[in-house]
Amino acid sequence: MNKEIKIALVEDDENLRFLVAERLQTEGYKVLEADNGSDAEEMILAEQPDIVLLDWMLPGKTGSEVCGSIREKGYDKLVIMMTAKAQDVDKIEAYNFGVSDYITKPFNMDVLVAMIDSKIKFSLNSEKAESYKFANMEHLPNTHLLIRDGRKIELTILENRILLYFLKNKNKVINREELMMEVWGYNADVNTRTLDMHIVRLRKKIETNADSPQYLQTVRGIGYKFVYNQ
Repeated sequence: MNKEIKIALVEDDENLRFLVAERLQTEGYKVLEADNGSDAEEMILAEQPDIVLLDWMLPGKTGSEVCGSIREKGYDKLVIMMTAKAQDVDKIEAYNFGVSDYITKPFNMDVLVAMIDSKIKFSLNSEKAESYKFANMEHLPNTHLLIRDGRKIELTILENRILLYFLKNKNKVINREELMMEVWGYNADVNTRTLDMHIVRLRKKIETNADSPQYLQTVRGIGYKFVYNQ
């Protein structure tokens, strides 16, 4: 690591916090710890860590309240929500309060470390906040925002992943399986209708006319293509 990376670990389960902190320190990260929402918020705003690992269920303020609050106060780095149940993931999807990603418990430590490593490499390589511009829009994947004509539009975690993948693969035909793999991962139990539904919602946010999209085009029988030439 070329500079000391700070991770704020917010978890009220003492055993789990100890295990995660120990593992992250072994990997060379500096770990700051908090076991409740109010302390966490204070610590994050004061220390400005590179990544926040935030438990969803916390005493005091909940993880979602902490995340919403630090975002409002200008914290724009990565927030990974640790959640115990699939229902929580659905809630994270439904109400986006600025979570960059999530991991469900019980998680494998190697998976958590790999996730953090890849995000850190990514954010260090693009020191400034990552941003993708196209037409009159700008996509800021870390904070899940789409800025369109100067207006902020929030994206859900999945919309964010889908748009990011398209922007990195402009003008390429992407088949549905590849996209589902990228967005939901290996063991994803999703059908193509779910994917199509997310595409429809994303189109409403980026297209002038969602019924005849100029960017996110359907390629019949195969998948989609993000068409944009500067």
